[in-house]
Amino acid sequence: MFDFFKIICVIKSGGDLASGVAASLFKAGFTVIMLEIENPMAVRRTVAFSSAISEGFIEIEGVMGKKTELNEIIHRVGNEKFDFIPVITDEKWQTIGRIRPFATIDAIVNKQNHGTKIDEAPFVIALGPGFTAKKDCHAVIETNRGHNLGRIIYEGTAETNTGRPGDIAGYTYERVVRTDVAGIFRTEYKIGDKIKKGDLFGHVSLKPFKAQIDGVVRGILPDRTIVKYYTKLGDIDPRNDACYCYTISDKSRAIGRAVLEAILIRLKTYAPAGL
Repeated sequence: MFDFFKIICVIKSGGDLASGVAASLFKAGFTVIMLEIENPMAVRRTVAFSSAISEGFIEIEGVMGKKTELNEIIHRVGNEKFDFIPVITDEKWQTIGRIRPFATIDAIVNKQNHGTKIDEAPFVIALGPGFTAKKDCHAVIETNRGHNLGRIIYEGTAETNTGRPGDIAGYTYERVVRTDVAGIFRTEYKIGDKIKKGDLFGHVSLKPFKAQIDGVVRGILPDRTIVKYYTKLGDIDPRNDACYCYTISDKSRAIGRAVLEAILIRLKTYAPAGL
């Protein structure tokens, strides 16, 4: 039987989809390390381990993520089991070369490949479009909602990005708030707050952005965040249940379990020495 904690999985990103993956792998017993940028831009911050970068730690469905320095963990990786997920600021992914993980997962979901290579680990997985299995990585996970969500692709690419937000209670574009100007985002709302259609969600450089629907603020950038053009400022959940703000989404859960399945399949044919 494998000592799963000796299997090191590095996840690029600490956003909500990446966090669904991290939670699945961690609960299965793998050692999971997450790499983030210095100023994460996840809006669903209550279910994103990237929040540990600014807050020091975050707990998501019983799994703790902690901001950690590489030197603090490098001597422990592969030798002892972590009771939390280390979240490291590492925009250039230098951690990968230092700890030599079994698997890397590109969970940035930016619709294009920003440098992930198939030879950076024995098993390389990428989420969504912008990657070609057998070229950029060993496997691609489908991220588009629908019949193929969570499908493991071993040859070819994921479906083309539609640009359409997922349908929740019949709403798509209306529930997502994006800025069409750059500047400093100001808001008085917090995740879990209720909001009405027409209420001021926030403003960027004095330009107001109003809610298009009634609901609960499921995700929102922190007040005073510097944003670029077309940055996602937040999203509104029309189901009006604040509980959804604090649990992993169905999409994140499906993708996380797909990554777990892909790694377990890989281990059947390729297991690191010492397990």
